[in-house]
Amino acid sequence: MPVASRPSETSPRPAGTRGVEPARPGAPAGLRLARAWRAAVAGVALTVCALPLQPTQAQVRLPAMGEGVSASMPLGEERRLGDQIWLEVLRDPSWLDDPVLDDYLQRLWSPLLASAQRRGEIGEDMRQQFAWTAFMLRDRSINAFALPGGYVGVHLGLIAGTAVPDELVSVLAHELSHVTQRHIARSFESAGRQTALGMAAIVLGMIAASRSGNADVAQAAIAGGQAAMIQGQLNFSRDMEREADRIGHLLMVDAGFSAAGMAAMFDKLETANRLNDTGNFPYLRSHPLTIERIAEAQARAGVGGTARLRANDEHELMRARARVLMEPSVPALRGHLEALQQLPRVRVAPLGTAYAAALSAVLLKDAPAAQTALERLREAAAPASRAAPGVGVSRWVELLQLEAALALQLAAAGDAGAAWGSASEWRRPELLLRGRVVLSRAGAADPALRDLHQALRTWVVRHPADGAAWQMLADCEEARGNRLGMLRATAEANLAAGKVDAAIVTLQAARSQGTRSRDADGVELAIIDSRLAELRRQRMRNAGERGVRTD
Repeated sequence: MPVASRPSETSPRPAGTRGVEPARPGAPAGLRLARAWRAAVAGVALTVCALPLQPTQAQVRLPAMGEGVSASMPLGEERRLGDQIWLEVLRDPSWLDDPVLDDYLQRLWSPLLASAQRRGEIGEDMRQQFAWTAFMLRDRSINAFALPGGYVGVHLGLIAGTAVPDELVSVLAHELSHVTQRHIARSFESAGRQTALGMAAIVLGMIAASRSGNADVAQAAIAGGQAAMIQGQLNFSRDMEREADRIGHLLMVDAGFSAAGMAAMFDKLETANRLNDTGNFPYLRSHPLTIERIAEAQARAGVGGTARLRANDEHELMRARARVLMEPSVPALRGHLEALQQLPRVRVAPLGTAYAAALSAVLLKDAPAAQTALERLREAAAPASRAAPGVGVSRWVELLQLEAALALQLAAAGDAGAAWGSASEWRRPELLLRGRVVLSRAGAADPALRDLHQALRTWVVRHPADGAAWQMLADCEEARGNRLGMLRATAEANLAAGKVDAAIVTLQAARSQGTRSRDADGVELAIIDSRLAELRRQRMRNAGERGVRTD
C-alpha cells in the first residue's frame, strides 16, 4: 500500500463515514482496532446525522442551506476536526490507495464536484477551506460516508456491488450533499453541547487507543461517546436524508448521469432490507430507507427510468478490481482463477471474470496463470479496444498488463520512452506504474529519467498531498544523485502519510546535508528551511490541542 494519500486530479475532492461493525473476539488486535476506529467514524459522522430516533417534540424545520451553522461550527473548525480524524484514517490498515481504482473513482467524483460549484452548493469559502478528499477502504460491505471538513470515504464493497456507474454516482452524490449542506455541523446546531462532547470523546479516545495499541480503549471510547451523543440526538435525520437525496439527484443529473441510478440503487437496498440484512449493508442502518425516499427517487427517474441504464464495460472492469482487492486472501484469489478456468476455452470470457482472474494471478505471483488470464482478457476486450484504442477498456487492460510485467517479469513492459509519449501527459496510474519501469531501467543521464523527474516535480506542485508521487520523486532524485532533493521528497511523503515527526527529522537531516555541501541548491535549502519551520509550528499546534507539552 502506498505511503500516503493524495487529492484528485481536479480540485475539489471528497470523502466519507462507515457503518458500525462489531469486532470478532478472535480477530487480531490490529484488525479489532481498525474495526473499532471505523465504528467510531460512524459514530462521529453518521450516528450524529442519521439514527432513526423517534422525535420527542414537534418536527424541526431544516434551516436553509447552511443557515445559522457558521456561529456554532465555523468552516475552519469543522475542517480541523476532519483533519484530526483523517490522520487516524491514514493509519487504518483498511485504507487503500490503489492508483487504478482511485483514478476511476475520481472520474465519477470530479463532475459531481464541478456541478456542486456551478450550482452554488459549494461556495468559495467552503471550496477553499474544506479538504474535498475522496478515499477508499478495503471492506466488503456496501457503505460510504461523509466526515467533517470535506472527507468522503467509499468501501470497495459499494463499488463491487453496483451494476452501472450511475448507481455508484447516486451514492457519491448523496454523500457529497451531506457535506455541502453541512449536515454534521447542523447536527451540532440541534443537538448542542452534548453532541459536541460525545464526538470529542470518541475522537480523543480513538487517538489514545491508536497510540496505546489497546483495542479495548477504542471500544470504551465508542460506547461512552455514542451514549453521550444519543442523549442529544436529532429529531430531523429523515429530513436530512431527503435533502441529500434531492440535492444529490440534481447534482448527478447536472453532471450528466441518469437519475435512474438512484432509483436502481434504492431498489437494491430495499431488496436487502426485505431479506433481513445480515451486516453486508451498513448503509441501510446509517441511511435508513423510507417509503417516501424510495417513491421520490422513482418519481425523479420517471416511469421505466431504470431501463435507461446500460451496462458499462469500464465499470465492469473496476467492479472486478474492487472484488479482488477487497478480499485478497489466497482462497479468494484462487476462487477468481477457478471461475475463469471453468469457462470453456472456446468461449469468450466475460470481461469482469477475465480481469479478476488476471489480477488475482498477479497478486498470487502465478506467472503461468497470469499469462493465460491476460490472453483471455485481451480476447474479451478486443472489440472495445479496437473501437477506442488507448482509452477506456483498452487503457485498463494495458495498465493491468503493465502491473503483471512489473510484478512477474512476464514480458517486456514496453519502451520506457517514445512508445508511451511524454511523462508530463501521463495520468496518475501511468505516472506511478510507468515511472517504476523508467526507474528500473534508466541511468542518471537517461532522457527518460529526466522526463519522469520533471513530470513528477510538476505533479506534486499540483497535488502536494500525493505521498506515492513524492516517494517516487525521492527515488528519482536518488537515481539522479541528488541526495538533498531525495531527503526533501521523502519528508513530504512522510507528511502526506500523517507522520509529522518523521517529516521533521528527515528535513533536519536534509538541512544538515545541505550545510555541509558547497554546491547545495540554495533554493532547495530555502524551501527546506521554510517547511521545517512550518512543520514545527504545526507540531506545536497539534500538541497544544491535545494538551501535550513539547518542551
